[in-house]
Amino acid sequence: MPRTQRMPEPRQAAPSPATASAHAPARAPAQAPRPDSWRTVAAAMFACGWGGNQFTPLLLMYRRLGGYSTLSVDAFLGAYVVGLVPGLLLAGPVSDRRGRRPVLVAGTAASAVASLVLSFGGQSAWLIYAGRLITGFAVGIAMSVGSSWVKELSGGADGGLAARRSSLFQTAGFGLGAGVAGVLAQWGPWPMVSPYAVHLLITVAIPVLLLRVPETRPPLAHAAGSVRQLLTALVDDLRVPAPARRRFRLVVLPMAPWVFGAAGLAYAVMPQLVGFRVGDWGLAYATGLTVLALGTGAAVQPVARWLHGDEENRDGENRDAENREGRNAETGKGEAAKGEAGTRTGRAPVAAMAVMLLGAALCAANAVLLSPWLAAVTAAVLGAGYGIAVVSGLLEIQRMAGPDDLAGLTGIYYMLAYAGFLLPTVLATLSSWLSYPVMLAAVAAAALVCLGLVVTGARVTRPPAPAR
Repeated sequence: MPRTQRMPEPRQAAPSPATASAHAPARAPAQAPRPDSWRTVAAAMFACGWGGNQFTPLLLMYRRLGGYSTLSVDAFLGAYVVGLVPGLLLAGPVSDRRGRRPVLVAGTAASAVASLVLSFGGQSAWLIYAGRLITGFAVGIAMSVGSSWVKELSGGADGGLAARRSSLFQTAGFGLGAGVAGVLAQWGPWPMVSPYAVHLLITVAIPVLLLRVPETRPPLAHAAGSVRQLLTALVDDLRVPAPARRRFRLVVLPMAPWVFGAAGLAYAVMPQLVGFRVGDWGLAYATGLTVLALGTGAAVQPVARWLHGDEENRDGENRDAENREGRNAETGKGEAAKGEAGTRTGRAPVAAMAVMLLGAALCAANAVLLSPWLAAVTAAVLGAGYGIAVVSGLLEIQRMAGPDDLAGLTGIYYMLAYAGFLLPTVLATLSSWLSYPVMLAAVAAAALVCLGLVVTGARVTRPPAPAR
């Protein structure tokens, strides 16, 4: 069987049938997926992504039409993050034990409910807080559970294709949600209602369609114990397997925050810096940068898959060489083969961080030049870095995780990625003491450091080998 079609090895060796029946909860057989089953799950990710990012270009609208202060609008964004974290951290492990379908159905339904609440909440801060909280929870579920379910439903497809499917539909939802909402807020009727009505229409039927998708993680029989036992099991699902921890620290951890850090620089910081140059077109311009960044991110994702596929082919050849040389380990050839293989892995994360560094440097330059055109180029570069990073990070996680903790570790990855979305808020807070050229130069320096860490990590570690 080709190596890319094998599922990763779980953390512990599978017990014998007798041992399993005596000590471990039983799991019903998984349903055989149809070749196109993943499309419905991807549609749910698209809808939740749409709902999550449709609010971003509406910030100016809420300030102008709703009369909310800058602090209040920042708090609306904070409510989204508050809902996102439990969605990312809890939904994945719960779906590992209870099944993908019920969790994602609940998440997609919550996304529709959130838009319904927001459509009535234009003049009520508390309704906006509630809607954004629910939105964040729904996006967290879609990212952690949806990505894992798409991978499992992709069957014989290689891991690169499965990861690209997830990230492509999620990114398309982020981009189109922001684009449509921004256009309706700028030129459409009922700007505080119509964006949410459109999202509600495209989302409302998806929970029903998900009920027909085959379940790949049937619930564990008799898995329910005490609350303490359940929490212990959920925490265990969030742990990185020991063989992969060094690579996680050196490759995934330095790269992950730049995923949404790049997005925040592209369509939060850049429009703020050059907004006075576009006058009354500020909302449309900010929407355009959002769509440009995320559209570029979607367009370049095949590059990450290509880099990963080339890496896997060469890594497989290196592993075969190691097996041959392993018999001569006393001569040092086996170690040499390992060292050579270690230098040839991790091309996608390195490429992602190199593009991130270029985008951060352009941000620093435009903080001085204040050009709307250079801001557009910067958004495209940062979008390219986003697209490569989000796919390569998913691929790294999928190779580290076993089937029993895939969704949990995917949630950890996305939580780290979303930490970067706090970057615009940090810069805004520090702007009372430091200028944006100075701060963005520091951001570029941080990107350079992270690039060095990823290059080092790619050389001295290798992705865990899938089980044979």
